[in-house]
Amino acid sequence: MSTAKEPVMAQRRTSASRAGSTVRRWRSAPVAGAGALVLGAGLLAGTGPAGATEVPRAGRGTPPPATTSAGEPVDLDVLFVGAHPDDEASALSSLGKWRQDHDVRSGVITVTRGEGGGNAVGPEEGPALGLLREVEERSAVGMAGVENVYNLDDVDFYYTVSAPLTQEIWGHDDVLEKVVRVVRTTRPEVVMTMNPAPSPGNHGNHQEAARLALEAYDLAGDPDAFPEQVTEEGLEPFSPDRVLLNTVAGTRATGPSCPSEVELTDPTQTVYGVWSGARAPGGRTWGQVERDAQRQYVSQGWAAFPDVPADPDALGCDYFTQVDARVPSAEPGTEAAAQPDAALQGALVRGPGAAPLGTTLEVEAPGLRVVPGEPTEVVVRVGAGEEALGAASVSLAAPDGWQVTGDGDLGVVDAGEQAAATLVVTAPAGATPGQRVRLEASLSSEVGSGWASQVVEAAAPVRGQLAPLERVAEHEDWARRTGFPELQGTVRRVTTMPSGGTQQVDVVVTNDSAQPQDGTTALGLPPGFSADALEKPFTALAPGESVVVPFVVENSDAALPTSNEGGEGGDYAVTLTTTAGGVSSTSSPALELVPTTVAPQTDAAPVVDGVGHDHEHPGEELDLSRVWEGQACESAADCSATAHLSWHDDALSVLVRVEDDVRGSVLDAADCKRHWRTDSVEIAIDPRGDAENTSTTFKAAVLPETTEGGPCFSRDADNRQGPGAETAPGMEVAVELDDPSTGSAGYTLEATIPLELLPAAVDPDAMAVDLFVYDSDTQDQTGQTRLGWSTWQGVQGDPYRWGVVRLDGYAPPADRSSEPSAPVIPQTALASVESPPSIAQAVLDDVPLAGGPAAPAGQRAWLRDAVQRRDAVVATVRATGPAQMHLWVWDDVAQEVVAGRVVDLERSGPTRWWIPLPDGAGDVRGLRVLAASTAPDGGTLASVAPVR
Repeated sequence: MSTAKEPVMAQRRTSASRAGSTVRRWRSAPVAGAGALVLGAGLLAGTGPAGATEVPRAGRGTPPPATTSAGEPVDLDVLFVGAHPDDEASALSSLGKWRQDHDVRSGVITVTRGEGGGNAVGPEEGPALGLLREVEERSAVGMAGVENVYNLDDVDFYYTVSAPLTQEIWGHDDVLEKVVRVVRTTRPEVVMTMNPAPSPGNHGNHQEAARLALEAYDLAGDPDAFPEQVTEEGLEPFSPDRVLLNTVAGTRATGPSCPSEVELTDPTQTVYGVWSGARAPGGRTWGQVERDAQRQYVSQGWAAFPDVPADPDALGCDYFTQVDARVPSAEPGTEAAAQPDAALQGALVRGPGAAPLGTTLEVEAPGLRVVPGEPTEVVVRVGAGEEALGAASVSLAAPDGWQVTGDGDLGVVDAGEQAAATLVVTAPAGATPGQRVRLEASLSSEVGSGWASQVVEAAAPVRGQLAPLERVAEHEDWARRTGFPELQGTVRRVTTMPSGGTQQVDVVVTNDSAQPQDGTTALGLPPGFSADALEKPFTALAPGESVVVPFVVENSDAALPTSNEGGEGGDYAVTLTTTAGGVSSTSSPALELVPTTVAPQTDAAPVVDGVGHDHEHPGEELDLSRVWEGQACESAADCSATAHLSWHDDALSVLVRVEDDVRGSVLDAADCKRHWRTDSVEIAIDPRGDAENTSTTFKAAVLPETTEGGPCFSRDADNRQGPGAETAPGMEVAVELDDPSTGSAGYTLEATIPLELLPAAVDPDAMAVDLFVYDSDTQDQTGQTRLGWSTWQGVQGDPYRWGVVRLDGYAPPADRSSEPSAPVIPQTALASVESPPSIAQAVLDDVPLAGGPAAPAGQRAWLRDAVQRRDAVVATVRATGPAQMHLWVWDDVAQEVVAGRVVDLERSGPTRWWIPLPDGAGDVRGLRVLAASTAPDGGTLASVAPVR
């Protein structure tokens, strides 16, 4: 059994700089007890003592900590960093289990409030939807005992798989500064986040949130990172002990042994599992509690999620992949690593026989790649916390054939001191190039032991790799620059090519040795593909240099299946072998075939009436019945579709026939957005065929029916979003619904799209197009099945995977630019000063709003009192200087804003402000005033007062 730190919530860490490193010290501090905030906006009713307006004897210029955010900040143990409300939902059973077993206090950073998501319960969008989703999140995480949610106020603009676009919209350094501030303020030992890699379908916002978390883990302890937080705001540098990804690459297991039975794709990864079948308070499993928590996200359609299995043995694990740790970890394969607190051991929990909490243990290699036969120095660093480590020594284990030499004796490591041993590792000359291995350090001492690891890769003199997609190259560069080299190479390299066509395939050859190299690189192609040559040479490649070796590859068998129906999951595997100096290295990239067609020119424009008359649409019939996400169709009548494409003059014509047996939710025309919630068709066009993300594409979605009777269309997640009449003037749409008496809910859609609406002039030989059909058989605004022409998971955000459509004979107008126009992307997000739940949170745990600083002493304002006077609430405010104040009257019973007002305070001292109430505002006993003041020089102060 493991032992929790005693007690978890009664220890707080401070940091000081010594010899360039962060030394951790402990001091006792009172903390808020469990239960101060349990469910959603219910925190508003539990904020501060009832009737309290000011701490006795507080100075007139001093905000009372009991009712403002000017107190001592909360000390967290675990901090999850996500992009949207619900991103933490798959980890809630673990957070709840840890709270139950060890009183671990967890918090959540949510970069956006999810304004770009759907809404299955109403017409709210933008900031109103953001507030709705924030309340849902607070309710959901509260079920796992999570009381602290920090919204950073960045915009959720739309679904994208591009981290670079996300960085451009959010401003990477601006958000990183906020995440670092929250980490320094709340001081969590464990940081948890999402997958930073551009894996197929992985949301670009999720990738960026993970990058922010990983960088903050590394930078928060560095006083030179965002130094004004230290020198001007008074925050202390703080280094978390461990960072985890809430994901795993491998085959998951079920039952209580799932922590140790997961089959990892990469066995060098350190992965811990927490079984969701354990019993929560009340007797239900934590898996059941987590599912109920997930159902709180009703706006996202999650209320309809099915029950999890009642049999605990049928439930699996939450898995966490460790990216880095500064403290000893539970050794994989041991009994300790199979415990539900394994991910916390060394940071928050002391395992049996383990070194005391506060001990540090790190393994440092000079880089990811080691050259076989050449010695590599590896440093193992050990630090003692409050307890000295007597007779300390370290050893380093490597795979068979790898040599380790050096003295690991450290002697006595005094409390607060560090020691290091330099060991020499030599990979055997015959080590398999590209093979990753784990170097495992073991610490022994008189007071306990520890384990840590570092992943390295045996390097060939020269390696050849398929040239990466832009987003993959950007990720690899990020991982290298930010000190997480083991995150490189986690995404398979692919290139798409048109069915029956040719594609230049570039191989990047890099010399990792210290001498110039000559050699060859060779392609091993799957059946149905050929190349201009299967092997090509390179000569005199200088050390550290790279060269591109181009091949021209042809899909010689045009009958091969395309998209996710081809190859293995859509990938046709290639073997790439690069040889130099008698040593060969291999990699396994893939080719992905996309469908192609020719859109013929017609003599006349079609009549857009939803009928599709003879000879109006002569293009070949395209099959849109491939499933790329969601449930499989029960039959062709349940969900299937075909399409025809043609062009006339300067417009593209589209005819889509959809087979359906049940009509999904019929929405108002004013609610013509977020088309994936119900039956719809989406037309996606990349005019040049080279877009990295959808911001330089055109995407229009059509709902076949509205409550007003006709169809509607809008643009989303593209170069310009909004209602069709505003964003696509001149586009024509018509839909003919099947007669319901026939038992069919199918429809025929006809549309013409002026090509001048596209963000750039069309390249008639390379234009990329995809057609998606969304099918819903429910009335709760939740989709079930997604079909299309060129299909992979997340393909709606992957223009490079769309099909190729040639417009034979078409030439764009000479004055139409081939450079895409600048995208118009929504930038409106709810600010925390406009969110009563966020204001209440700040008062509860004394963490400033939105990841920003606290208001300076001379520019603060707070509530002193609130009294109802007839049809208004009179708020008494004290200010120390100029400030702007957002005042909100909140109804604790209805959980909603009753009234609000923004006031400008120009001087110090007390003032009174009337906040008019609407008729029937409710019983005075259920009202509170929540306020957030903002300083002219930046910074906020939150406060609360019950209405008397």
